[in-house]
Amino acid sequence: MMLSQQHIDTVKSTIPLLASAGPAITQYFYNRMFTHNPELKHVFNMTHQKTGGQPAALFNAIAAYATHIDNLEVLTGAVMRIAHKHTSFNIKPDQYAIVGHHLIETLRELAPDAFTSDVEEAWVAAYGQLADIFIKIESDLYQERAAQAGGWLDFRRFRVASKTAESELVTSFVLEPVDGGAVIGYVPGQYLGVKLHPKGNEFDEIRQYSLSTAPNGQSYRISVKREGSNNIAGVMSNYLHDHVNVGDEIEAMPPAGDFFFQDKQTPVVLISGGVGLTPMQAILDTLAKQQYAQPISYLHACAHQGQHSFDAHVNSLKEQLNLSVYTWYEQAGNEAQGVLNGMMQIDAVKDSLPLTDGEFYLCGPVGFMMFVKQQLLTLGVEADRIHYELFGPHKDV
Repeated sequence: MMLSQQHIDTVKSTIPLLASAGPAITQYFYNRMFTHNPELKHVFNMTHQKTGGQPAALFNAIAAYATHIDNLEVLTGAVMRIAHKHTSFNIKPDQYAIVGHHLIETLRELAPDAFTSDVEEAWVAAYGQLADIFIKIESDLYQERAAQAGGWLDFRRFRVASKTAESELVTSFVLEPVDGGAVIGYVPGQYLGVKLHPKGNEFDEIRQYSLSTAPNGQSYRISVKREGSNNIAGVMSNYLHDHVNVGDEIEAMPPAGDFFFQDKQTPVVLISGGVGLTPMQAILDTLAKQQYAQPISYLHACAHQGQHSFDAHVNSLKEQLNLSVYTWYEQAGNEAQGVLNGMMQIDAVKDSLPLTDGEFYLCGPVGFMMFVKQQLLTLGVEADRIHYELFGPHKDV
């Protein structure tokens, strides 16, 4: 069904209804969908369902789509980020039909009086347009990766070639293809969609982990933080740490992600918090291989020295790169050069940063990135020179 101006006007008229219901709409939607189609629990991160992160993210996406349905270019960045994420789950076109059915039925059941035939027709057309956009983008991404040397479609089996503890919470896994073939390259900053079926678990688990070293065409390395807070332990991360060992097999999709290093031959600033340092390792290692001549500044924050992954490796790269390193420990650390205590305060090192012409890359918890981004904007860094990566459901920084 083609989307008409009347459809657009009708969808926009429902925005107050969506706003008044809030994430309750998407919580109801997910409960309905998983009741009727429990097989989708093999795809969705059920921990994000428990924490409320996924329902909130979906509600924000629906509200944004309704708001900008007549000017979708505004949403291009968000659409690409979500499409890349979908490809790491191996989302298929027929799954969009299932989601669309439950979305329409959710609106009908929660707002029977407001959900007239005209509103239903408009939302069916609007959802159809959005699904077509995603299906087309994702199809192109799948085919593009499959056509490259070492590329593939669907999940491919990999064997754990090595397992290395990087700090108290982070462990690296090197993955080699079981079939012995080459693997597709990637742009530093991208991630790998990994699937396992943990013993005792009812469903498969799929997670995305940043690739943490430069591409080599033969293997991948992911570095995984053991997750657990508020009595909700990360199912996948803890299983990887405790039960997956050298020789074990997992499945993976080709690398994906719209956050990556953009070589503009300008000064570079990498800023990470916690496990957000993983994509920064891939960027640093790639720049070292390329003998990047421009100045590079690396700013990292974590709880304490025991949780500081890749510290020695990063400092060793000073021999190959024009690299300055600054570290903040929330808990008092040592008094080494470049080590500061407390929260990351960019002002303390601003005189050494390329505030006027550098490209800034951020990765870490959303709160951390919002905190850092505001500092950069205050110091005069233009927003279009600030790039960021998000773990978990889509949000804005």
